[in-house]
This record gives sequence, structure tokens and C-alpha cells, in this order.
Amino acid sequence: MQGWIAMFFIAAGYAKLTEPMTNLINLMGWPAVAPENMVRGLGVVEIVLAMGVLSPLISWRVGRPLLLTAATGLVVLETAMLAVHAVNQDIALAAVNAVLLAFTVPVLLGRRRA
Repeated sequence: MQGWIAMFFIAAGYAKLTEPMTNLINLMGWPAVAPENMVRGLGVVEIVLAMGVLSPLISWRVGRPLLLTAATGLVVLETAMLAVHAVNQDIALAAVNAVLLAFTVPVLLGRRRA
């Protein structure tokens, strides 16, 4: 599941960094009410957290704390975006964040015990 989470957030972050704002607004809607720097910054954060989820591939001893920190960051990010989408009644994007939480929380909890 870690690989799927990382793949999703690397792709989402890359899109936020490289796509024109008009495309992002058409795809997601919420960038219309956010400053461009915030949207681009979220892209960087998503990529960094995704790389942290993959860090145990390099070294378990060093990577495990990074994984736990990154997974916690992703849970916070996903929860915040779930709330934003729910308040804006964007059910499709809220559902995507709920599914992402369903993937990320077990990784976080499972790796805490490993």
C-alpha cells in the first residue's frame, strides 16, 4: 500500500507543480480560491511526503521514522482536504480523500508496530 500511496501523491504533487492554474481549477475547483503559491507549495509537500513513505526502501532503521512522520503528515493533509471538500460539497474529491485515508491509516498504524 505504501507504493500506491507514494505513486498517487507523487503524481498529484507533480500535477500541482507543472499544470497551468486554469487546468487545476477545471480539474479540482478549489485552486480557484487559493493563491497559486499555496497550490504549488502543496505540490512540493505532497512529493516530499510521498518520498518519505518510500524511505524504508533505502534503510529500515533510518527510513522507518521518516515513514511514520510522512504517513502522519499525509493523514493530516488528507483529513484537512476531506473537510475542505465536504464543506464545499464536492463529494467526488471528498470520497477520494476518504479512500486515501483508508490506505494511509493502516500503513501508519501497521508500521508503528513493526
